[in-house]
Amino acid sequence: MAAVEIKEEREVGAKAGGEEEEQIVNPWEVSAKDGGKIDYDKLIDRFGCQRLDQSLVERVERLTSRPAHVFLRRGVFFAHRDFNDILDAYERGDKFYLYTGRGPSSEALHLGHLIPFMFTKYLQDAFKVPLVIQLTDDEKFLWKNLTIEESRRLARENAKDIIACGFDVSKTFIFSDFDYVGGAFYRNMVNVAKRVTYNQAVGIFGFTGEDHIGKVSFPPVQAVPSFPSSFPHLFSGKENLRCLIPCAIDQDPYFRMTRDVAPRIGYHKPALIESSFFPALQGENGKMSASDPNSAIYVTDSAKEIKTKVNRYAFSGGQDSVEKHRQLGANLEVDIPIKYLSFFLDDDVELEHIKKEYGAGRMLTGEVKQRLVEVLTELVERHRRARASVTDEVCILHYALFSIDVHVVN
Repeated sequence: MAAVEIKEEREVGAKAGGEEEEQIVNPWEVSAKDGGKIDYDKLIDRFGCQRLDQSLVERVERLTSRPAHVFLRRGVFFAHRDFNDILDAYERGDKFYLYTGRGPSSEALHLGHLIPFMFTKYLQDAFKVPLVIQLTDDEKFLWKNLTIEESRRLARENAKDIIACGFDVSKTFIFSDFDYVGGAFYRNMVNVAKRVTYNQAVGIFGFTGEDHIGKVSFPPVQAVPSFPSSFPHLFSGKENLRCLIPCAIDQDPYFRMTRDVAPRIGYHKPALIESSFFPALQGENGKMSASDPNSAIYVTDSAKEIKTKVNRYAFSGGQDSVEKHRQLGANLEVDIPIKYLSFFLDDDVELEHIKKEYGAGRMLTGEVKQRLVEVLTELVERHRRARASVTDEVCILHYALFSIDVHVVN
């Protein structure tokens, strides 16, 4: 099975770099041919992951005795690898830990960056499990035009936004690669690196002869947080602990590689639960870009900036005139305000009412955008207040090298 997985990764990697490929999805680029939408069904088929179906959502609700998160109910997290095995183990009384991360390349997070952290908080609260959060400041130094000092500074700033999401400090460890990598973590990196050939790395990630060796050597750094022995101060004696990784599907190549290597060095394959991309304001043709401030709503945006961005840039599926809109209704499939409300409006009944009225032409674009402005302004203001309470002392607690509350992993 392991050999088959590597073979599939080579084929996917080779196709991803081709000029004729319909869509490119990897950790550094997401695009569809001629500006089209990402076809997630094709992505599932090519990557070899599984669709997250309603039976798994219902099982989560049963095991946690709480309603499924809106991101589960509405299919934002739509694919998985071995999530059912995580639930099987949990039902037997075996705990697991969560692992997610952030590559700090901008001063502030946009709403697309928040999604995995919002969902990870839900998972931590629902299953009452520990969490490690990796800040890949080394990756951003290797890929972006940043100094080491600037990469580290951005990691510290981004950490405050992450902490503001409200994780349980007694069960959460945040680390910067520049600060933490070494010891057992490094030993696991070398173990992984020795078992992935250069040709396999090229097939998985699409590296070329123009890429410096820093890029080629990075994947094991992102792989090994999925092994509990990388954190001896947290999980000493818990080397068989399973790992669940909530992430966007563009991170899948890292963990296909990891899953191939893990059994060969004595670890469980990490399980994944993967999300679709949060679309840019201008349309659903990939994921939001931190390099274009008008493509995204940032957690630092004021209420006025949010209103301006939504009204000016959010692509509408409404018709060209009120008369035509009343007659034909809106195209909900391309309407960005509806997409955003599907992410952030908690009330299922209200969302369905808006979709029904807008799709029938009884609700106008301006009304839908106004409701979205209200929802996003409340979300951003709530986050801003939470971030303001993140002091240096609070950051130190999340970075602290002490053992996570042991009863949560017994």
